Amino acid sequence: MMGGNDLRDLYQEVIFDHNRNPRNFYAMEHANRSADGHNPLCGDQLTVYLHVVDDVIQDVSFIGHGCAISTASASIMTEVVKGKSVADVDELFEDMHQMLTEKHPEGKDLGKLEVLSGVREFPARVKCASLAWHTLHNAITLAEHTAQTE
Repeated sequence: MMGGNDLRDLYQEVIFDHNRNPRNFYAMEHANRSADGHNPLCGDQLTVYLHVVDDVIQDVSFIGHGCAISTASASIMTEVVKGKSVADVDELFEDMHQMLTEKHPEGKDLGKLEVLSGVREFPARVKCASLAWHTLHNAITLAEHTAQTE
C-alpha cells in the first residue's frame, strides 16, 4: 500500500516522463479536425489534431510548447482518447474538468489520468492541465475559436 507521499512522487515521475518524452507529439498530416489552444498566463500553446471516422477518434496528436503540466496533460490525453468514441471523450472531458477543479468524479476510475489529480491543489496550474482538454473539445465540436483557459 502506498502512502500519500509515495503516490505523489509516482505521479510527479509520470508527469516528468510525459514532459520529457511526450507521446503522439507531431503535426498529423491526415487529420480531419484540429484546434489551437493558448494559456496566456503560463504561455502554453498547442494544436491538437484528430482523425475521426464514424464518430471514433482513430488517431490523435499534438504539437506546441508549454510547461511540464501542460505538455504531460496533452501527452497522457492523446494516449487515453485514441480509439474512443466522441461521446465517450465528451464524458471524459467533463470528468477531467470535475477532477481538476472540484473533486474526484463519483465512482469513476480515470486510469492514468489520475496522475493529474494533484494539480487541483494548485489552482493556478489547473489551467495548464486543462488546456489540452479544452483544445480537444474544440477540435471535436469543430469550434472556430482558439481554446483559452482565461
